[in-house]
Order: sequence, then C-alpha cells, then structure tokens
Amino acid sequence: MLNGPASAPAGAVVVPAGDNSALTPNYANPGFSVPNTTFWFAPGVHTLGTDQYAQIQPGDGDVYIGAPGAIISGQKANQSAFTSTGSNVTIEYLTIQDFVSVEGQMVVNHDGGQGWIIKFNTVQNNTGGAGVGLGTDTVVSDNCLTHNGEYGFSSICSGSSCDPLTGGAANVTLTNNEISFNDADGEYDQPGGIDCGCSGGGKLWQVNGATVTGNYVHDNGQVGIWADTDNTNLNISNNTVTNNYSEGIMIEISYNFSITNNVLTNNAWKAGPQLGGFPDSAIYISESGGDSRIPGPYSGKAIISGNTLTDNWGGIVVWENANRFCSDGSDGVCTLVDPKTFTLSSCAANLPTAVAGKSTGSPAADYYDGCRWKAQNVEISNNTFHFTPANIPQCTTANLCGFMGLFSNYGSTAPYTGAAVPTAITFAQGNLWKSNTYVGPWSFWAWSQSNIDNPVAKWQSGVTDKCATSSEQQSGTCDTGFGQDLGSTGL
Repeated sequence: MLNGPASAPAGAVVVPAGDNSALTPNYANPGFSVPNTTFWFAPGVHTLGTDQYAQIQPGDGDVYIGAPGAIISGQKANQSAFTSTGSNVTIEYLTIQDFVSVEGQMVVNHDGGQGWIIKFNTVQNNTGGAGVGLGTDTVVSDNCLTHNGEYGFSSICSGSSCDPLTGGAANVTLTNNEISFNDADGEYDQPGGIDCGCSGGGKLWQVNGATVTGNYVHDNGQVGIWADTDNTNLNISNNTVTNNYSEGIMIEISYNFSITNNVLTNNAWKAGPQLGGFPDSAIYISESGGDSRIPGPYSGKAIISGNTLTDNWGGIVVWENANRFCSDGSDGVCTLVDPKTFTLSSCAANLPTAVAGKSTGSPAADYYDGCRWKAQNVEISNNTFHFTPANIPQCTTANLCGFMGLFSNYGSTAPYTGAAVPTAITFAQGNLWKSNTYVGPWSFWAWSQSNIDNPVAKWQSGVTDKCATSSEQQSGTCDTGFGQDLGSTGL
C-alpha cells in the first residue's frame, strides 16, 4: 500500500536520486516551489543539502510522489522536510527520515499549510519534534508514523487558516495510520526526561473539528491520542490503541467530543505504578465535557460509548482539578465559552468574589462558571471493561490498579474552596455512567480524592445525601451512594 508508481506520472518533473539541493531554493526554476507542479522522486535516497534549513518549500497545489524505494533523508542535519504555508499540497508514497526537528515543530507540514493531503508515507526515525503537522483542512491517512522524537503527529495552523474560536487548526482528519514508538526513548515525559507533557502518539491543540478514526496507535512513549487545551468537536472512533506508556486516550481542558467503538488494551502499564496517589486509566477526561455554549456538531455532548477496554492499568477516569481555572497560572489561555468576556485578566480580577450561578464583578458576568473548564455532561455507556490483575505487572488495588473514577480534590483557591467542585462533578454537572459491562474486580473512586476503593454496591447505589453531612465534608470520605452505573452487568 505504501509503494508509489514505478514510473513518473504524465507531465511530472522527474527528481533523480542523490543531491537535490539545486531544487530547494525558493521558486528556483525548475524547483520544488513552483506552484501546481507534480514531482516524482525516483527510487533511491534523496538529500536536500547540508544546511539545517535545507528543505522543500511547496507552492500552492504542488504534488510530491515517491517511486517504490524513494527516500528523502535529512542526513541528521536538516530540521524539516516540507515547510511553507502553501495550500492544497499533496505528499504521497515517500519515506521521510533522519531529520533533526525541534521540540514543538514538525518534519512534514512544518508551518501548518492548509488543505494538505499526506498519504501512504513512512515518516520515521526523526529526532526532536513531530513527524507530521495537522493544519486546517489537512488529511493525514494511511501513513506509518513511527520512531519520531516527540510525537507522530501534532496540530498546527498558520495565519488566516487558524480557527477564529479556538485559535488552532480546524477540520483535521487523521485516519487509518499506524502511529507507533514515538518518544519510545522517553526523552520527554518519562523518568529522567524533561517532563513537559508534550510527547506520545500525537496531540491536538486548540483544534475545532477533528476526525481521528481507524488508526493503530501503539507502543508510544506517553499518551496515545491526546487532545490538550481548548479543543472542541472531536470524533475519536474505531481506533486500536494499545501498549502505550500512559493513557490510551486523553481529553484535557477541552469540549464536546465523541469517543466511540475504540479498542484499548494494555495501556498505562508503565506510567500507572508511578503516579503515587492517582489512578491512571485507559481513557482519561480532565476538566473536559459537553458544553452547549460552544457551537458545532457535538455541541453539549461528551460521549464515551461502545468501547472495549482490556487489561489496561485502569478503566475510565473523569476528573476535575478544583484548583485549575482560567488565570490560575498553569495555562496561558482561557475558556471558550465567551472569549470576549472571560479572559486571563478578567478572570484574575473577578474570580475571588465570584458566586456560583450569579453575575458579579466588572463587567458583570458569571465568572464562577465562565472561568472554569468543567468535567460535565460526560455520558459513559455501553462500554465493556475486562480486567485480569494477574496479567498486569505490579497490579494491586493498593497500587491503584483497576480503578474507575469520577471525582475531584478539595479546592484551596476562592471561589472553588472546600468540597464545592467534588460535589459539583459528582452530583450537579450531568455526568452519568450507565449500562456498561464489567469483567473482573474493578474498584471505584468517587466524589473526593480521599474517597477511594469503593465497592460495586456503593457505585451502583442511589444518590442519598450527596456527601453533604458535616462528618463527610470534614473527612472527605463519603459512605453513601453515588448513583452511578445503574443497569450495568457482569459485576
């Protein structure tokens, strides 16, 4: 499937193997930047020059096709293979390897060109950044993205192609790729690395509209598929996600998504034992959920359904950090609910006196709700969870293996102090587990960060006092029902 045409298409510029540096200067004639030109790379190794910035800068509508055995090598000297903001570029059937990218940058589609089609390529053995960039209207399909330094893929946009709501790429498609062994050496987010939260199979950042389907995501050095910061309208479905160092799928401070019909196996075996007080999981939802104030096809929805999870370190955890909000100092962006009203500066000025459900401050607004990313309206239904502790190294309940969770920590910053957020995420934000199938001795973490190792009877019991008694509030331990997963089977 990755082998291109054995002869040049009609009208194509034939690019011989060897040193192709004469074609790299911008708009050389002939050269790689001439718009609406097809280039056919002959079998063999192609190089672009010795300078770190030697690269191909496509013009609008250019097409780059590899013959069987065509390799573009960065010679461990060039930073990127394909750059520029040219639009509607096609790259097919090439092996692109040995580039020395930079953290946060991409080897292919370095600058977030719009409407690129990247198909049937092998992007491998590149150090530093990501293998490919997902720009607005970009389709990345049927590629092998393997052994890249930071990620297999990462989203990026440029200029007017950036979405006006999120500030990132829009309408990106990642389908039928094999994404494997990226950051396998653990230089970023494993013990001894730089601990940046910036590695793994790939990351979506401030994307409005992503289709992530049919991919095989395995053996990456951190999270398999990671949507981080102000993403919305995400479809993550029919993927096979296995053997990743940490979570298989993670949604963080984002909105409106559908995670359906995925198979997740053996994820977080290595990261799970190291968390020390927090349950790692196959699917992790962090301060994310459905919000009808954000427009789009998944507006108001956060669906996790029809997935099969087998022998991961944990199942599904839905978490909301009570001390994480716009202007807390940990994120350089704000929420998407009303960007003109809720900004870093307005939230910093008005949150200390905010009151839930009321307009306060100047200008008057509901800062309590508008400045928070919330784990809300998450429906977890009709999933199948298989768990055999003996199959997983170091897996014990004391080591927080085999947990589900819907909980938060006690807040220490006004206005979210005490049990306000644990009570909201558990009882007031529309989160619901129902009709799932469990096989194995699962445990449940509910309400507060202190309320762990709940048996099935508590997880499925009806809501009673909503953990509101004085003794429960003081201890952080709630002995009453949480109203979750009624109608589940196999327990």
